[in-house]
Amino acid sequence: MKRILLGCMTGILALSLAAGAALAGKLLLINGAGATFPYPLYSKWFYEYTKVDPTVNFNYQSIGSGGGIKQITAQTVDFGASDGALTDEQLKTAPGELLHIPMTAGAVVITYNLPQVSQNLKFSPDVIADIFLGKISRWNDPRIAQDNPGVDLPAENIIVAHRSDGSGTTNIFTDYLSSVSAVWKSEVGKGTSVNWPVGLGGKGNEGVAGLVKQTEGAIGYVELAYAVKNGLPYADVRNKSGNFVTPSIESTTAAVNGKIDSMPSDFRVSLVNPDGADAYPIAGVTWILVYKHQPDKVRGEKIVKFLYWAVSDGQRYAADLLYAPLPQSMVKKIEKRLGEITY
Repeated sequence: MKRILLGCMTGILALSLAAGAALAGKLLLINGAGATFPYPLYSKWFYEYTKVDPTVNFNYQSIGSGGGIKQITAQTVDFGASDGALTDEQLKTAPGELLHIPMTAGAVVITYNLPQVSQNLKFSPDVIADIFLGKISRWNDPRIAQDNPGVDLPAENIIVAHRSDGSGTTNIFTDYLSSVSAVWKSEVGKGTSVNWPVGLGGKGNEGVAGLVKQTEGAIGYVELAYAVKNGLPYADVRNKSGNFVTPSIESTTAAVNGKIDSMPSDFRVSLVNPDGADAYPIAGVTWILVYKHQPDKVRGEKIVKFLYWAVSDGQRYAADLLYAPLPQSMVKKIEKRLGEITY
C-alpha cells in the first residue's frame, strides 16, 4: 500500500512539475528600463496586468531616464521609459521610429530637512533657482524669509541634493529652472544630466530622497510620491499666476489642462510653468518609448495591449499613488497613436 501511495504521490509531483514547466514555457517576459519618476505606478501596473493577462511578466529596471533612452536606442529592452522627451537629434540616432506614449503626469517637489520648522515652506521661482545656483546658501536668507513671513528660519547652511544619474526628473526640474531664470538657462541649461553648480549627487529619486532625509539642512527635488513615502515635507511654489500652489494630484491635473490645447501630435510636451491659477508649476509627463515597427509580432502585440490597458483601465490606480490620471481627450489621441504600431 505504501509503495502504491508513494508511486501516486511521485506521479502527481511529476505532473505538477510538468505543468509548471509548461506554464513557464508559455510565460513571455517583457523587458523595460528607465525612469524612476513613475516607478511606483509602473510596479502597480505590472502586478495588476498579470491578472488581466497571466501569460506575460515584466522585468523593469528603474535606472533613470538616461539609461532607459540608451537601452531602447540600443534595442537591449522591449521598451524604454523617460520623463524627458528625446531631442530631434536623439530620435535621428535611433535605429527605427520611436514613439512617445504618455502614461501619466506627476509633480516634482522641492523637499527639505529642517526639523525645527513645522510649517510648510514657500518658494518663489527666483529663490529656487538661486539656491540651486549656490547664490543663496543659508536658510535664514532674507529672500527665503520674505516668502515665509513669521517662520523662524535657522541660520544653517543649505546643502543642495541633486541627481547623479541621467534623469527625467532632472530634465523636468532644469526645464523649469531654465524657464524662470535667465542665468540658469545660460549657465547651466536643461537636460537629463547637467553640470550642477553646487551640491551632492544621489542616484535615482530614491537616492535624492535618502540624502535629504539623512542630512539636516538639505534641500532637493524628487517626484511627489517619493517625498510622501519618505515622510519628507515639500514646499508650495509660486506659479505663473503669482499664487503659491501645493503640489497635488489636482494641481498637477491643472498643469496638464493648461497645456492640453497646445500639445504637439508626437506628445513631446513640457508642462512646466503652465497657465492656470491653480496649476503647480513643476510638473511633467512621463513616457513609454516603443518602436513604431515591432520586429516580433507576438511580443509587439503583447506590449501594445498592455499600453492600451495602462492608458485606459490602468489610470484608475494613478491617483492613489499621487500621479495625475490622463484626461480622456488625451487618452483617445494616445489610443489612435497605438493603433499605428505595426508588426
